[in-house]
Amino acid sequence: MPKRAKSKPTRKLKTYQTSLGFYDQAIAAPSMKAALEAWGASSNLFHQGAAKETDDPDIVAATLAKPGIVLRRPVGSDGPFTESAELPTDLAEDVSRSKRKPGKRPAKTANRTANKAAKSAKKPSRKLDEQAARKAAAAFEKEERRREAARHKEEAARAKERARRDKAVGAAEAALDKARREHEAKAEEIEAARAALEERAEAEETRWDKQRKTLEQALRRARE
Repeated sequence: MPKRAKSKPTRKLKTYQTSLGFYDQAIAAPSMKAALEAWGASSNLFHQGAAKETDDPDIVAATLAKPGIVLRRPVGSDGPFTESAELPTDLAEDVSRSKRKPGKRPAKTANRTANKAAKSAKKPSRKLDEQAARKAAAAFEKEERRREAARHKEEAARAKERARRDKAVGAAEAALDKARREHEAKAEEIEAARAALEERAEAEETRWDKQRKTLEQALRRARE
């Protein structure tokens, strides 16, 4: 009886969250490393305490609906995570309010916060079944391949630009070297011509000096 091929194990996706710049960011990924790569982080934000795994049901549901895609929301807010989050115009006011002492917060704000906390406590945890997990993992891998293809395309474009620049630099250097050799050759010709001219001038000066002395002697004898 032929052996059945083993199915590839499903990579369980987890939801990770961090804050970068003006945004909170979240992503469903199989590992912290994959999350860091998707965020484009240059250091380990998890070791620095700037990133974490979250089990918030709303955040988990949002990221698993779009696995592998970085979702954002304005930093410090409790709104939904989306692909294109915009900063609110009253961000500064929100930050100022967040710095107030708990005892001095307006009653309405305190009540609203308490109501939100109560609602969150009542929300049931959302667990994905195996089929949904497989679907999310497949979507993540698709997004990961798309990101990898985009990186390869960008690297190819940079390599092409480097090759074009190197070719241009090589052509400019070759033209400069050619011009320098031509200049040196002409300078040598001119120097050789100048040396020959000086030699002729010296020979002429020697000839004239000898002739002048002979003629002066003849002139003196004629006067005697």
